[in-house]
Amino acid sequence: MRTKTKWSPGPGIKVLGVALTDDDNWVVSAAGPAFGICPDCSRRTRNRHGWFNRSLQDLPVQGKTVTVKLRLSRWRCARQNCERQTFTDRLPTIASPYARRTKRVAEIVGLLGHSTGGRPGERLMGRLGMPVSDDTILRQLKRDAAAAHCNSTIRVVGIDDWSWRRSWRYGTMIVDLERRSVVDILEDRSVTSAAQWLEQHPSVEIVSRDRCGLYAQAVRKGAPQARQVADRFHLMHNLRVAIEEQMSLSGRATGRALLPEQGIAGTQPDLDQPNATHRRRARHAHRQSWQTVFDTLHALQKEGFSCSEIARRTGYGRRSIAKWLTYDAPPDRRRAELKPTSPLYFEAFLTQCWTDGNRCGRHLFHDIKHRGYTGSFSNLERLLASWRRASRSSKGSAAPAPIICHQPARDAVPIRDPATGHVISPVVAAALCMKPRGMLTINQARKVDALKQGSHEFALMRSLAMRFRGILRGRELDKLDIWIDDAVNSGLVPIVRFARVLRRDISAVRNAVELPWSNGQAEGQINRLKTIKRAMYGRAGPELLRARMLPLNRPHHHTK
Repeated sequence: MRTKTKWSPGPGIKVLGVALTDDDNWVVSAAGPAFGICPDCSRRTRNRHGWFNRSLQDLPVQGKTVTVKLRLSRWRCARQNCERQTFTDRLPTIASPYARRTKRVAEIVGLLGHSTGGRPGERLMGRLGMPVSDDTILRQLKRDAAAAHCNSTIRVVGIDDWSWRRSWRYGTMIVDLERRSVVDILEDRSVTSAAQWLEQHPSVEIVSRDRCGLYAQAVRKGAPQARQVADRFHLMHNLRVAIEEQMSLSGRATGRALLPEQGIAGTQPDLDQPNATHRRRARHAHRQSWQTVFDTLHALQKEGFSCSEIARRTGYGRRSIAKWLTYDAPPDRRRAELKPTSPLYFEAFLTQCWTDGNRCGRHLFHDIKHRGYTGSFSNLERLLASWRRASRSSKGSAAPAPIICHQPARDAVPIRDPATGHVISPVVAAALCMKPRGMLTINQARKVDALKQGSHEFALMRSLAMRFRGILRGRELDKLDIWIDDAVNSGLVPIVRFARVLRRDISAVRNAVELPWSNGQAEGQINRLKTIKRAMYGRAGPELLRARMLPLNRPHHHTK
């Protein structure tokens, strides 16, 4: 067959012939250049030391596999004092050293592996006439990700966590907010790893984060020069959670109402800890609400109503009603399996120390830290506080403290929807409290009016929520301190707690009002990560997940 040099896969390669094998595959025979260039001294030589053959997979022809069989030379360096006496032909524009496919095929393998994964990429490559195994695709994908490095200067980043296994194992994602691309994926969620990454990138000027104190500490440690920006969505979300918590005390779809302190048996209010009193009263109200729902459902059943009719009258789900009617008493919540993050995991050790007289929280925290405790000091203090209250009540040394009710009990009657007559749940009430009047539907506006008329606390919280929303959207930084003071003076424990947390993180909150950056891009990338993780069935490691999340910035290689 006549030689066609224009069919050459790369410069310096001479095509000798093309043949079709018995299994309908194309084989292209080619020879390397007629001279060699030493990689050390760059001297040209024609002194051939020997021959060797190299087989490369190339792009298909008419859906058939193409194999390029190259006959290359090993040369002797013409310079006598050169340390490299012999060398082989190198083809940097055609294939990498020791590669079994050309660079243009390797590029397609990387693209398909990045977008589809291992097995889907294997099926697609086979259909295109370039058969490659799934293991080869994943190996190349990981190898390219390990060799990739960002040469550009990173100025604004967003940092957020992602769950490899929810409530068990978390990682960290870092996003370049200016280029809207993932910069890196860290395998854990810790101050040390995030701080080390920031130390390696001193060009970072702005860090957008959620309300997690872990990342705030990492930024202070690894990038003290950077300005922290609290995410505005999380600020509004935290306020909505505080409103929902407050509404769950004054009225709930389950019929829960906040009871006065005299109705809480076996509890002593702590005058110096209103938050602890608030939590105990909330838990007691929650238990009372389940009992009220249980009694209501069984009373309606005794009157002869069906489950569907009870669901229509009460607004609860039919399946939940049918399940509750099979019980003789409200079912207790199943206690979760203890983990090293809970101080109860070390209950036996703590009980022994408590009996021996070691009751200092800091000392006990240090002891269980060495035994594997990974929780916070506040969790341990809550457990010890309950033990101290039980110890005081058993000794009878503490005189009954005067009853101070931090929440008014006049809102005990739940607010009902004017259209359906069902009780408005705290979740719905909190969502409506955060929504401006112009965005409400007619039915939602009626619910808001009913809530404002029936609950003074809702009217106050809606006023605060609208003001806070206006501060964030209008960039009105001068009104932020006034809003925090008004929220602290509102007397509503969840709102007061939210305002005090804002004050502790005031610099990041101020930057959130002033600067346009937010963590929205990071949240979107996390949604993409979830899709890729589920497509991999959760069985691949963080290395592969990082390889598929990083953008493809590889140059395209074109040969004539």
